Amino acid sequence: MKFAGVNKLKRKLRALPAIAREEIHGALQQSAVEMVEAARNFAPVKSGDLRNSIGYTFGKYSPENSNVRGVGVAANKLNDPDLTVTIHAGDAKAFYAAFVEFGTAAHTIKPKRPGGLLNIFGRTITKVEHPGAAARPFFFPAWRLVKKKAKGRISRATNKAAKKVAAGG
Repeated sequence: MKFAGVNKLKRKLRALPAIAREEIHGALQQSAVEMVEAARNFAPVKSGDLRNSIGYTFGKYSPENSNVRGVGVAANKLNDPDLTVTIHAGDAKAFYAAFVEFGTAAHTIKPKRPGGLLNIFGRTITKVEHPGAAARPFFFPAWRLVKKKAKGRISRATNKAAKKVAAGG
């Protein structure tokens, strides 16, 4: 038994990944831009460093400073640089991004120098009781706002790519 058009079908199936990658990459980029914009709008602004640290990166993301603490969401776990986008907040200046997002518990701050520090009144301070900080979420509320649209956008991009291939494009 012989099927007509098998070679044509094979060509179309080989073309699907390239077209699908292009379409999905565009959908991811559009969603990342939307997410970054929302997170920047939600971020509390004092100096602007936190707001300016919010961005996205295609491929593997690693902060320029190993001491950076931040928050991030990766689009997939395929380790495919074209189909992996990481939306991140926090950099060397805004190392406190996760502290703002999740808050901090009450804690004791001890000076790094032995013997304590002198305050403006000439007294030696050996520790400071920090009351903690309330969470001021900006990152994950933005993610929850954009997530459903992003998933739909990626599904539509995949279907669009399949239709292009089926139509011979």
